[in-house]
Amino acid sequence: MLQPKKTKFRKQFKGKMKGNAHRGSQLAFGSFGIKSLDSKWVTSRQIEAARIAATRYMKREGQLWIRIFPDKPVTKKPLEVRMGKGKGSVEFWAAVVRPGRILFEIDGVNEEIAVEALRLAAQKLPVRTKLMVRRDFVSQQ
Repeated sequence: MLQPKKTKFRKQFKGKMKGNAHRGSQLAFGSFGIKSLDSKWVTSRQIEAARIAATRYMKREGQLWIRIFPDKPVTKKPLEVRMGKGKGSVEFWAAVVRPGRILFEIDGVNEEIAVEALRLAAQKLPVRTKLMVRRDFVSQQ
């Protein structure tokens, strides 16, 4: 699973997820990608499940880029513990995803394979997504 090697602080506040993504909102590496339409925390397990689903369908041809990284520690107190006594321990790592953020990009495979691989990856994610195609992409048919 993805997680940072080192952070400045062990625990973070929850934060707000208002507004749209400005950074990471354009295709940068591949010809096809999926763009988020919702605000959500995407966990490192969900990112890994989506990556495996896409690479399995592509049969390890082409290239896949993950454009999000889970750098937010999410804490949780154990079950049946009374209030107080400090913040809980880190339970999982999450990436904060806002609308407009490119999540995954694919290149090096034909259009049908790329579209299906991204569809399978999108099913593993908690956000609604939209398929993006590079503006200068020309299909070979």
